[in-house]
Amino acid sequence: MTDGSNGRDEGDGGGAASGAAGEPDARRELTAGLAVPEMDCPSCAGKVDNALERVDGVVEVALNPTAGTATVTYDAERTTEADVVAAIEGAGYEVTGGRSDGDGSGGDAEGTDDDAGSGGVAVAPPAEVWTTPRAMKTWLGAGLVTLGLLFEFVLTGSNPAVASVLGAPLTVADVLFLGAVAASGIPVIRGGYYSARNRSLDIDLLMGTAIVAATGIGYFVEAATLAVLFSVAELLEDYAMDRARDSLRELMELSPDEATVKRDGGETTVPTDDVSVGETVVVRPGEKVPLDGTVTEGESAVDESPITGESVPVDKVPGDEAFAGAINEEGYLEIEVTSTAGDSTLARIIELVQGAQAEKTETERFVDRFAGYYTPVVVVLAILTAALPPLLIADPVTVDLAGYPFVFAADWGTWFVRGLTLLVIACPCAFVISTPVSVVSGITSAAKNGVLIKGGNHLEAMGDVDAVALDKTGTLTKGELAVTDLLPLGDADEATLLRRAAALERRSEHPIATAVLDRADRAGVTDLAEPTDFESLTGKGIRAAVDGETYYAGKPALFEELGFDLSRARAETDGGVVTEGEPAGSAPDGEFAEGALAALEREGKTVVLVGTATELTGAVAVADEVRRDSKRAVERLRELGVERVVMLTGDNEGTARAIAEQVGVDEYRAELLPEEKVDAVESLQAAYGEVAMVGDGINDAPALATADVGVAMGAAGTDTALETADIALMGDDVAKLPYLYALSHTANGVIRQNVWASLGVKFLLALGVPLGLVSVAMAVVVGDMGMSLGVTGNAMRLSGIEPESYE
Repeated sequence: MTDGSNGRDEGDGGGAASGAAGEPDARRELTAGLAVPEMDCPSCAGKVDNALERVDGVVEVALNPTAGTATVTYDAERTTEADVVAAIEGAGYEVTGGRSDGDGSGGDAEGTDDDAGSGGVAVAPPAEVWTTPRAMKTWLGAGLVTLGLLFEFVLTGSNPAVASVLGAPLTVADVLFLGAVAASGIPVIRGGYYSARNRSLDIDLLMGTAIVAATGIGYFVEAATLAVLFSVAELLEDYAMDRARDSLRELMELSPDEATVKRDGGETTVPTDDVSVGETVVVRPGEKVPLDGTVTEGESAVDESPITGESVPVDKVPGDEAFAGAINEEGYLEIEVTSTAGDSTLARIIELVQGAQAEKTETERFVDRFAGYYTPVVVVLAILTAALPPLLIADPVTVDLAGYPFVFAADWGTWFVRGLTLLVIACPCAFVISTPVSVVSGITSAAKNGVLIKGGNHLEAMGDVDAVALDKTGTLTKGELAVTDLLPLGDADEATLLRRAAALERRSEHPIATAVLDRADRAGVTDLAEPTDFESLTGKGIRAAVDGETYYAGKPALFEELGFDLSRARAETDGGVVTEGEPAGSAPDGEFAEGALAALEREGKTVVLVGTATELTGAVAVADEVRRDSKRAVERLRELGVERVVMLTGDNEGTARAIAEQVGVDEYRAELLPEEKVDAVESLQAAYGEVAMVGDGINDAPALATADVGVAMGAAGTDTALETADIALMGDDVAKLPYLYALSHTANGVIRQNVWASLGVKFLLALGVPLGLVSVAMAVVVGDMGMSLGVTGNAMRLSGIEPESYE
């Protein structure tokens, strides 16, 4: 399990009760979340997984090398946490922290299946890389190598033989080199031993083998140099990975640890885990909101950027929702808790970001497959390089390559060193970590800017989209509808029209219903009848009985289905005005004036008709304000390379056309039912290729699921959007869409750069080895250490990409 994400079930299947039905559950499972900071690549995870496979009682393993954590579920009746830790450390990786669920006492902790997964660590703690025992041994080895080189090549007269082994003399320099091998090489050799024991052909096994082989045939300089340089490379890689994990740690630190709670007539400070739903927490200026809740007292501006990425503080008054991790800027607030610490919006964001790292991209899968062939092939080439030339070349041969003479020696020593060098090049470390470190950097950077990407595969897919489909309401517009026009018919006046419309809408949860009820309230229309037999007509309107008579409220198309002829009212007229001499609201015969509904729709307003199956009461026009940044966001998407930007809406043709013209989309499709939006997405896929669909995550769920990437707007506090979408924009900020595309597109470029640079450097080094152009030191410094640092540093560039301000 080298990807760090697979699980494993034992017995009857991972947590299910063993035994016949009706028997008590014989398995008591606990979950240990452990910090394993030195486990920083897929091959490391594979070694740990192989070790855990041999522990009887381990049920499931989830390894996350980018975070340096291991989550292990085990049967407490058959093994303990101490056994789990011993297996991981037996694979050569130190466990520096973590705990089991239950009471935290390891294998003896009391816990139930319901607790599984509650304990553990989200990311390995910061490491003191340069002062660890491994670092101290490395520095000692480096000092001994430096002295050895000094005696070997400078103070040659002071380099006498001081001992002999099997008749071979050992000089002062040799002793110093052997000391360097002992200091810096033994940890490498030990790691190689663990790899061999776990049947893992990884860098530790290759380097350990190379050091032992070089030492065994008396190549002490090469052995010592390899041991020290590789140890330095390992420390540098640990340091680079530790820095890469900083972005994860910053995300974890957003969650407050303590809360001030009103209890027993006073205030007390307790851990956030101990606060229950329904309790009231106090948040003073400068403090973080500890848990999700509803403001019950006080007013203040709150910085919600940790959650939504919005830089402008949001004013909070009683009744408003507040998110854990938000910062109270100026006023005093009391907040009634609506979710526990583990269920807050911030906790879900952190959990989803952690889970996102396990979702492999297509590139990562390719890299894993390629590495599975690359390493064995190069190892075989290394063996052949060391063995065949001395057997085939009787005397030194000079070959002219591009005007440069190269001497191919015949001695075993020269070719052994070259084979050793190829063995170093066989290590695919930089190549393997090139993709996951880029994915982690991109996903955590997005999360800090209010964009939740639920997997590296979605990050990669978003950067490759050719077309973007946008829902209108709540995406390009604010989604806050208001009544703008009332057109009563016949004997009805505005109050009557509002009374009937509001009565119908009392049972509806549609934004139009909220707008109608708000207008009725402001107009003093309060004596509303209670509707019965309410029915929602999907994509068309609603129907209910009011005062014993069935009324309808909905699109003009609904009333046309009922038999009304609205062609005159919906007809376009010269200049978009109604016929001269007719009132704007109704004609003498009780019908709408010519072009009246068309004029409203042309202005971007949504028209809702109200009436029975035989008589119209009138029309209510509502409008939704276009978001300030919508036009610039659409322009920016095109500038970044998106081929087509399309608006999909269930609204009428006139409203859709008006909004489309304001925001500048390439095309629009109006009057779409939910299933028709799915058809629209599929047609865009057929015409352009990869398609991203942006909507609210609820009404647009089918279209979001159909698109190659589903993006939900305004997902903060919305469970459905967080669960259904591939990517969630936590705030109602359409300007984050170009940022998301730019980040994903750049991430794809970084991943490709890392992969091909790693392969290219390895290939060039491998070509130079038989020609004697590449030494062991160069292979380690350039091919291993240099490229690992290079791909990590390149990936960290993604953290510098920030949303643009369109103000």
